[in-house]
Amino acid sequence: MGNFLMVYDRAKGDVLRLDRFPNQEAAMRQRFALERSNKDNPDIEIVVFVADSEDELRRTHARYFKSFSDLVRGFSLRVA
Repeated sequence: MGNFLMVYDRAKGDVLRLDRFPNQEAAMRQRFALERSNKDNPDIEIVVFVADSEDELRRTHARYFKSFSDLVRGFSLRVA
């Protein structure tokens, strides 16, 4: 399992940073430091995920990595 720290810009819909950490403690320590330095910017979301791989993370949390139209298109294909 990997511990992934993501910095996401909600306003732009962009992943600004995606880092893998050797353990949850290191990832959370960095998360809290980044939250302090971005406390005045409500558009910045800082999250730690646990996943087997970056590919799994991209699949299970696609909203961070795909555009809205890509997500809708994927949903439409599954419903049809």
